[in-house]
Order: sequence, then structure tokens, then C-alpha cells
Amino acid sequence: MLHDPPKANDQQKRPNAARLQTGALVIIAFAVVLFLMVQARFILISLATAIILFSLTSDVISFIARQRIGPFRIPNALASIAAMLLIAVALLILTSILLAQVNTVLVTALSYTERAPSAIASLFSWLGEDSEVAIVGALQSIDVSSYLSTAASQASGLTQATVLVILFVGFLFAERIWFETKLTNLVGDEAQAERVGKIIQSIIHRVNYYLLVKTMISAVTGAMIYVLATAFQLELATSIGIITFVLNFIPNIGSIVATALIALVAHVQLEDPTTTLAIFFISGLIQFVNGSVIDPMLMGRALRLSSFGIILSLAFWGAVWGIPGMFLSVPIMVMLLVVCSHVPNLRPLAVLLSREGLPESEKMLDQPIDRDLFGQDIRRD
Repeated sequence: MLHDPPKANDQQKRPNAARLQTGALVIIAFAVVLFLMVQARFILISLATAIILFSLTSDVISFIARQRIGPFRIPNALASIAAMLLIAVALLILTSILLAQVNTVLVTALSYTERAPSAIASLFSWLGEDSEVAIVGALQSIDVSSYLSTAASQASGLTQATVLVILFVGFLFAERIWFETKLTNLVGDEAQAERVGKIIQSIIHRVNYYLLVKTMISAVTGAMIYVLATAFQLELATSIGIITFVLNFIPNIGSIVATALIALVAHVQLEDPTTTLAIFFISGLIQFVNGSVIDPMLMGRALRLSSFGIILSLAFWGAVWGIPGMFLSVPIMVMLLVVCSHVPNLRPLAVLLSREGLPESEKMLDQPIDRDLFGQDIRRD
């Protein structure tokens, strides 16, 4: 004989309703935060970049303060001002170089608009003449000038973003002397404030080390691509080298785009499939050795992030903040990994984000950092 299942009583319904309500509130809050992040992306991207650059100031200031002029050591205040000026000048120089190269690429791209469709379509000649003609027609229907003008307008906003980043770094720099006091008052417990400070120092050390290694690898890769482009007498050799340097800060995808870019420029200019194929394989080999062999060796175990996690972070921040989000995806993931490693409820997420499933432990947090970003012993008098 069949019986109806027992009905849940009121005490069982209340926890279920509370969980549903909490879940709904979390989803709504996430949607609101995501909406605000998209709408305020210009300011938030500038702020995130400023925070990352501000993290560099501690090591730069310490490095400058340890230098001596004869028997005298550079005062900490003077070292702080020098570090701030160095970051500002470096940002302005980098921005001017990027804008100049973008202008060169846009002008050259306009001169390639007539022969580029036929050159690109020839890559698909193995599909048949009809397919090649269709590809040429499709490429010729694209209004290249409108896309180039859009790219030029977006590049012009880079100067505004650079100025805003410098202002943010300056104000963060002015507030740094009160940070420990604010942290202690905010947490309310000196021991807990000290632990939070160690977590922040761990984040700064790892992000700085990532940026240092990535800059070195990207610079070497860009220089090698420049030499390759110069050897084959490509018109945009300098621009390709600089763009390769920049794109290598985008994990995984950046190297692929850079390799495709030099192959495309070579094919449009030289119109020789054999030469294009040779350039493609050589540049791909350079990217593979530097990005997949040397880069992981220099990064070390402390920065071994999950490849799948990097792709997810890249996709998420790329969808939210566009191309700038792709550049910031790995530093943000490093910060998230360190924070989750020291929050018990979030440690499973840290295990998933780390490559070997071995995130930072509490013992690692208590280990003093003996060397700075430049490899100098910070304990040295």
C-alpha cells in the first residue's frame, strides 16, 4: 500500500527558506557589483593599475635608500620622491612610445588595405578558387578605416588613463605612512593586524616578482622578434617588437596573437608563403621557449598558478574590463590566491587556483622576506 511522503514541518522549512534567501541575495549582490565594475571600468582599471604599481614602490624605495653617495646614504624621504618620479617618468615614456607605434601601425595598415585582402585570401587557396574569391569579397566589404579610427580614438584615451594612474599612485604614496595605523585601528587587534600586514607583504612580494620576471621575458622576446623582423626586412620591425613585448603580458593568448601578427605582416608585405611559414615557425619557437620553458623556470614554485585558472581569470576580466582586464588578470589572480590561502573557508579555492594544489601555508607566511625585488639582502645595513 502506497503512502504519501511525510510533509516537512515548519522548523525544516525555515532553514531552507533562509538558504534560498541568502543565495538570492548573493546572486543579486554579485550582479550589482559586476554591473558597477563594467560601468566604472575606466576608473577601476586605473585604480587597479595604480595599486599594482604602488606595490612596486616599496622595493624601489628600499633599493634607492640603500645606495650610498660616498659615506652618506640616501635619505628615505628622498628615496621615496625619487621612486615616485621614476614610476611617473617610466609611465609617460612607455605611453608615448606605445602611442607612436600605434600611429605607425595605423598608417601602415591603411597603406596595406588594397593588397591585404588578396594576400590573406591566398592563404586559403587550397580550398579552391571559389572560396578564395569569396574570402576576398568578404574582406573587401570590411570598412577598415572605421575600425582604424576607433582604434585611434581608444589609443588617445591611454594618455588620460596614464595621468589618472600617476595621480592615484601619488595619493597612495602620500597615505602610505599611515597605513599601519589605519590597519591596526581597522582590524582592532594588533596580532590580527600584523597577520594581515604579512599577507599584504606576501601579495606585494609575489606580484612584484611576477612583474619583474614577466618584464624581463617579454623584453627578451620582443627583442628577438625585432631581430627576426629586421632580418627579413619587414617594414614594421620596431612596432612588431614593441607590440610583442606588450602582448606577452597577456597570458597564453598574447603570444599567439603576437605570432599571428608578425606572420600576417610578413605575408602581406612579402607575399611569399614559404618565407611567411619560416617566420611563423621561428617566431612560434621563440614564444614557446621563452614562455613555456624559461618563464616557468624563473617564476618558481611560489607563482605556479593553475593554467585552467589563468584561462578563467583571463576570460572573466577580459569580459568585464576588455583588453586592460587581460593584462591585469594574472596579478589579480596572484592576489586572490594569497588571500584565499590564509582564509580557512576559502582555502579550497586556493587549492584549485594553484598548479600543484599546494597554496601558501601559514609557515610560509611567517618566513621573513630576505631579499627585495632586485635580489638585494634587505637585512643589510
